[in-house]
Formats: sequence, structure tokens, C-alpha cells
Amino acid sequence: MKIRVATYNIHKGVSSIRSTPRVLALKKAIAEFDADVVFLQEVQGRHDHYFGKFGEESRGHRHWPETSQHEYFADDSRHEHSAYGMNAVYDHGHHGNAILSRYPIVSIHNEDVSDHRYERRGLLHCVVAVPGWPRNLHCVCVHLSLHERGRRRQLQAIGERLEELASRGLPIIVAGDFNDWRKRADAILHDRLGMSEVSTMRHGRAARTYPSLLPLLSLDRIYVRGFNVIATQVHRGAPWSLLSDHLAVSAELTRAY
Repeated sequence: MKIRVATYNIHKGVSSIRSTPRVLALKKAIAEFDADVVFLQEVQGRHDHYFGKFGEESRGHRHWPETSQHEYFADDSRHEHSAYGMNAVYDHGHHGNAILSRYPIVSIHNEDVSDHRYERRGLLHCVVAVPGWPRNLHCVCVHLSLHERGRRRQLQAIGERLEELASRGLPIIVAGDFNDWRKRADAILHDRLGMSEVSTMRHGRAARTYPSLLPLLSLDRIYVRGFNVIATQVHRGAPWSLLSDHLAVSAELTRAY
């Protein structure tokens, strides 16, 4: 009844300094989580500019994959299943949220919760069939608005989407980049859905994850319902601080019932 999960804003697969491609290194880093389910934000489904610039093979490697990033990351023995929610679309491509899973994903839904057309946001909701579990696991990957009003509406949308599932006692994990420096999400998700944040449960406060070189803000979080938290980790130092402007968070969980 144990499961390991992780969340990571990958900054579209390029470094925050000089836009150096980091996709190959990110694939290795994601594998190091050894997680059953990985929640990813700012995932490039397509980027013609970067592929044209970095896609040619050099020294036996392509620095930009031919496939979508979520397919590229999932192309290993750990994560046979993946889902992608396209949110932001532009002339040269698109990006959004993604979920990688060791176990079968039996349904996928991406809900548009954009507050305005200049900042596209979605809730990627996947139902995962974990072998041996009597009930399926509900996973929601989020990347909330930079604006307070937008975040408040998006948190309400999470509540509306999951309230009925929570009332039935189903296991739920909501993870991602909350952009919630005022820490308003805790009360909303706890009061409406009975969810708790894993680092807060384990250490008394949410982990600091942004910016990656000198983390001051607790933006990246994992909220759970129906689980006990065995361990949590913020992935600091090399190579993590150079792969993205965010640090990754992982947690080991066991079912509470």
C-alpha cells in the first residue's frame, strides 16, 4: 500500500539562464525520483524553434527530443503510462502539465481554468489503477495563476471537481506549482476536501522550492487525502538547482485506510 510521488516544474526543458537545453539531464533526474507517479509542469508538447535549434544529433545525442517531452520522459522502464494536458498554444508549439505513471492511467481529463487569455492554465486530472488497491487513485496536476484572483478561482475549481470524490473517501493527490506565496491553498484544500500538504505534515511547514539557486518561497507542493506521509524530500544542489528555476519535491506515502 506504499506509493512514491514527485512534483517538478521543469521550465519547458531549458535553463532559466541562457535558455540552454536541459531535456536529457531532466530525463535522468526524473528517473532518480524512482517515483510511481510524477507530476510535471511547463512541459513542452511541441516547440518547433527549440527543435530546429537543438534537435540535430551531436555526439550521438539529440539535445531536443523528436517526441513530446512527456513521451520522452516516460520512455523508460519506470513509467509506461503518461498523460499531457495542453494549456498554452502559440505559433511554434504548446506546453502544459503532464503526469507520468508506473501504473495504468484509466482516464484523463484536462479542465481549462484560465483566468484570462494571456495566462493559460489547466487542471490535469488522471485516474490511476494501482495494483492491489480496492479504489483507483485520483491525481490532479496543477500550475496555478501568478495572480491572486486567478489562483482563488482555480482553487475553487479544484474543490468543485474533487468534492464529491472526497466525500466518498477516495484517495486523492493534488500536486504542482501553486504560485501561492501567501499560503492560501492550505485552508481551502483542507476545509473543502480534507487534504493536507506533505511537507507540512512531516516537518511543520511547506518546503521552500523557488528560486532553485536560493529557495525562499514554498511554491511547489503535494497535497494528499487518505494517506500517511512516511518521508518527504526537496531535491537540492547539483544538478537540480541548474535544471530549472524550481526545485522538485518528492514524498513516500502509505494508504491511511
